[in-house]
Amino acid sequence: MIRVFQSGFWTAAINRTADADGASPANPTADAVAAPPRRAPPLRALIAAPGYLRLWTAGGLANAMRWLEMLVAGIFTFDLTGSALAVALVTMARTLPLMLLGSLAGVVAEARNRKALLLGGLTVMAANSAALCALAATQRIQLWHIVVGGIVGGTCWTSEMAVRRRMIGEVVEPGHVGPAVALDSMTGSLTRMLGPLLGGALFEACGLTGAYALAASAYATAPLIVARLAFRQEPRRLDLVRIPADIAEGIAIVRGHPVLIVVILVTIITNVFGFSYSALVAPIGLEGYRVSPVLVGLLAAAEPCGAMVSGLALAAGWLRMDHPRVMIRGSLSFFAALAAMSLSPWFAGAVLALFLGGLGTAAFSSMQSTLVLTHAPAALRSRVMGLVTVCIGTGPLGVFAAGTLSDALGPARAVLVLALAGGTALLAVRLRWL
Repeated sequence: MIRVFQSGFWTAAINRTADADGASPANPTADAVAAPPRRAPPLRALIAAPGYLRLWTAGGLANAMRWLEMLVAGIFTFDLTGSALAVALVTMARTLPLMLLGSLAGVVAEARNRKALLLGGLTVMAANSAALCALAATQRIQLWHIVVGGIVGGTCWTSEMAVRRRMIGEVVEPGHVGPAVALDSMTGSLTRMLGPLLGGALFEACGLTGAYALAASAYATAPLIVARLAFRQEPRRLDLVRIPADIAEGIAIVRGHPVLIVVILVTIITNVFGFSYSALVAPIGLEGYRVSPVLVGLLAAAEPCGAMVSGLALAAGWLRMDHPRVMIRGSLSFFAALAAMSLSPWFAGAVLALFLGGLGTAAFSSMQSTLVLTHAPAALRSRVMGLVTVCIGTGPLGVFAAGTLSDALGPARAVLVLALAGGTALLAVRLRWL
C-alpha cells in the first residue's frame, strides 16, 4: 500500500508541470505573491538573510520544545492513569485553543505588530515551562497542572501561522517564498523528531523536571534571537467590533478560491484523522510494543524524520511542488503509512512505516503555507492563515476519537480506523475539487 502511494506521489512531484496537472492561473491581483521560481535559491542564500535566520532559529527552538512537552506530558499521564483516553484529553488541552482562537489570532496579527506578538508569546511559554519545572522539582506537580500548562502553551501556539510563518513570507523576496517555507517546514519536521527524542531521554533520566527545565531554557533563548530582528509593519487600529466581520471576510476569500478551499479541507482531514495518531504513540509504544520511554521517543520521531528528508529536497529545489494535488498525494501517502504501522507486529516495522509516511507529510506541510502565501491577497493573508490555524485546531476532535476508539479497540486498531477514514475523505476531496 505504501509503495503504491509513494510511487505515484514522487513521480508526479518530479515530472509534473503546472500546466499538465491542470494548475489554475496565478491570482491576478496586484497583492498576490509571484509564483515560486523553477529553481529555488541555494539554501545558503536563505540562511544568509538575517531576518529569515532569526525567525527560522527561534521557530526551531520553540517548536522542538512544544513536541518535547507533548511527549513527556503523554508519558507522565499514561504512567499515572494507564488510560489512553486520558493521554488524548491531555493532548487536547494543548491543541484545542487552535480551533477556538485561531481565527481571532489571524485578525489580531493583521492589526498589531507581529514582532511584538511573537516576543510576547515566546516569553509566556518560557514562564509557563519554568512554572511546571518548579512544580515537578518540588514533587507537587499534578495532572491538572499539566492540563493548564498545555492550555497556556496551546494558546500561544495559535499565533504560529498568522505571526511567525507570515513574517517569514515578508522578510524574503517574493520569488523565494516557496523555498523559505519549505525550509521552515523541514525544520519543523526536524523539531518534531528531536523534541520527542529529547523528551523520552530526559524523562527516563531526569523525569519531568529535566524536560521542563530544558523547555524553559529554550523558550527563554528564542526571544533574545528575535529581539534584534529588523521588521517593519504598518499597524492599524484593532477594532473589536469589526472582528466578526474581518473573520467573515477571510472566510469569503477562501470560499471564492478553489485552491484555498482544498488547503482548508485537506488540513482538516489530515489533522483530524492523521496527526491525531500522535496522542496514541505513548500507549502504542509502552503497551503495544512494551518498549522504554527512549524508544517511545524514537517511534514518535520516525514520521518527522521522513518529513525532514523530503523537506530538505523541497527546500534545496531538487523537487518542485506547487500544486494542491501534491498536498493531497502527500497526505494520502501518510494515511497509507499509518495503516501499515497499525498492522505491524514489530516495533522496527512500525518505525519504518512512519518514516515512509513522513515523506508525504513534508509535501502537505509545505503546501499548506505556500499555497496561502501565493494565492491569498496580501492584506488578508494573516486572516486566511488564522483560518488554517483553526483547521489545524480541529485535531482535538480526532484526538478525542482516537482516545475513545483506543479504549474500545486498542491503540493500534484505533489508528487503522482513523487512517482508512482519512484516506477515503481525501479521495472525495480530490474528486470534488480537483
